[in-house]
Amino acid sequence: MDILTLLTILVIISAGFSYFNQRFLKLPGTIGVVTISVIVSVLIIFLGKANIAAAEKVREISSGINFSKVLLDIMLGFLLFASALHFDYKKLKEQRWPVFLLSTIGVLLSTAIFGTLLFFAARIINFPLPFVYCCIFGALISPTDPIAVSSILKHSQIPPKLSVIISGESLFNDAVGLLLFVTLLGIAQQPEASLTISHVAGILLKEVFGGIVIGLIGGFTGFRLIKSIKDFQTILLISLALVLGIALVGSYYKVSVPLAAVTAGLIIGNKSFNKDSVSDNFLLQIWKLIDEVLNTILFAMIGLQLVAMPFLREYWLLGFVGIIILLLARMASVSLPTLFVLGKVRLSNLFTLTWAGLRGGISIAMALSLPASPFRESILSCCYFIVLFSIIGQGLTINWVVKRMNNVK
Repeated sequence: MDILTLLTILVIISAGFSYFNQRFLKLPGTIGVVTISVIVSVLIIFLGKANIAAAEKVREISSGINFSKVLLDIMLGFLLFASALHFDYKKLKEQRWPVFLLSTIGVLLSTAIFGTLLFFAARIINFPLPFVYCCIFGALISPTDPIAVSSILKHSQIPPKLSVIISGESLFNDAVGLLLFVTLLGIAQQPEASLTISHVAGILLKEVFGGIVIGLIGGFTGFRLIKSIKDFQTILLISLALVLGIALVGSYYKVSVPLAAVTAGLIIGNKSFNKDSVSDNFLLQIWKLIDEVLNTILFAMIGLQLVAMPFLREYWLLGFVGIIILLLARMASVSLPTLFVLGKVRLSNLFTLTWAGLRGGISIAMALSLPASPFRESILSCCYFIVLFSIIGQGLTINWVVKRMNNVK
């Protein structure tokens, strides 16, 4: 299927799901789209068993979408740039230590705790996984998803301070998760190879600092160009070229494209272009629209991926166990860094940070990028169950949890 046909189908499906949600369900945008797409996927699976030709065609279309490539190589840079563009750098600076610790130490702790607990739990329910693959799973599922988080926080009642911490953490923890994922996958594929601390540190420095440098250069260059003009069309084209250029250069030099996009977005979003602020408002509004449109398409794709995973029914128990283990790992990984920074942990804040740590398409994309192995299907299935529960279950109940926690001292 050519790219134009695929894009047309995705836009039509996303528009239909979004309309149905706004007209009838009236759920928060992304949650409603995911819910509808999951229901449609389940119906398609049942219709496919009845050998209905239309269902088979939809299955073919869904299977033809390279979700991992579309998200990681195309959409992620735009979505992260848009999220960072609207982020208040001053508020981020005030919460820099909690954000830093949760996006680094928190991810490492969550990966280790999740991997260890899953290793033993999988054996109890007769789905044995090697310890290294349990840790690989932990690495791809531990980072909170900036796209899912930003979508849910728009409609949440989370206190502003915690909202900044949760948003900031989600913007920066992907780099650590991706590094852990690639490193652990290398160990699994070549167990005899010795990965030294210096080698891992070298990869980390290149990924992190390389991404930040490219983001700084791109951000300041884009800012200077946009500041010198007032034509809206040219401003939009420059911002689009900036994101595409960052993705291209970052991929070429094998550095963190997410960090580069976030850095550039923070620079441009927190600087004023003109005294009348017309350029600022235009750029923020147009990228808000781009963000919402891409989010709708992405979450429709997440739900429709269910059609392309006929093996999910074999791993529902592992998925249920994975949800519980991840919540425990999240709670532990949030409490320890918070205790280090604040000296104490309020139970209400702990539960809010735990429940608001949503997972999304980035985790699914990494799981889909796993090479063929006897454990790929089980990890992918469990990941999919966790993401659906996170977006729909946690997303729909986050305000209820916040209200309940306000009564807890």
